[in-house]
Amino acid sequence: MPTSSASTTDASAKPTAASGGVQSLERAFDLLERMADAGGEVGLSELSAASGLPLPTIHRLMRTLVACGYVRQQPNRRYSLGPRLIRLGESASRLLGTWARPYLARLVEETGETANMALLDGDEIVYVAQVPSKHSMRMFTEVGRRVLPHSTGVGKALLAHTPAEEVRALLARTGMPAATEKTITTPEGFLEALEQVRAVGYAVDDNEQEIGVRCLAVSVPNSPTAAAISISGPAGRVTEAVAESFVPILQGVAAELSVALQSQTPA
Repeated sequence: MPTSSASTTDASAKPTAASGGVQSLERAFDLLERMADAGGEVGLSELSAASGLPLPTIHRLMRTLVACGYVRQQPNRRYSLGPRLIRLGESASRLLGTWARPYLARLVEETGETANMALLDGDEIVYVAQVPSKHSMRMFTEVGRRVLPHSTGVGKALLAHTPAEEVRALLARTGMPAATEKTITTPEGFLEALEQVRAVGYAVDDNEQEIGVRCLAVSVPNSPTAAAISISGPAGRVTEAVAESFVPILQGVAAELSVALQSQTPA
């Protein structure tokens, strides 16, 4: 381990042996991801404890990120994610939706119902892609629309493997307003629903976001960012009986989409 600031700077500019990447870049992105995992705002000592990096190294990296606009220093001396990340995130979401569209189109062909892709963005669900059904009676969800996780199938799919205390904290921040009389409005009820998702391998929105609409959803395994896909349609068509045939199709497409998304991510 270098002992002088000059040698530390030199080392951070060299490729790492393990990945062939530039160490300072790897460290900077690791810090950004740790900040996101911590809710978007942290102190230097927290980052040092979580990353194992010395405070001088973290301070130097954070100064650079602040200068570039990717991190902001708060009046309380803590650091938060900066506004320039929003543009990158929005562009990445649009690109992710573009990559997903052929897979959603196949879902429509095989199930006949509208197919969607959604991400967990902070405490909200954001829809990033949709391919509509060819039925005259079909569901439309505007790309870019944001909803709360507790009333959606994709929200349940995305949170199914999140620790219960984190789910409770999210629900406390967002509240659990009822979109319909069938919306789950208690943390205990939502945690029970997540347990059911883990047991059966898929999530259901049964008239919980909109009366007359039923949705089946699965998460995209090992996605670079937490993602889920779903099919939605009139409750009279998307019944419990058709779920037996639709869910394996959803799971298969999700697995193929996972491979495609990982192939777009440099190793």
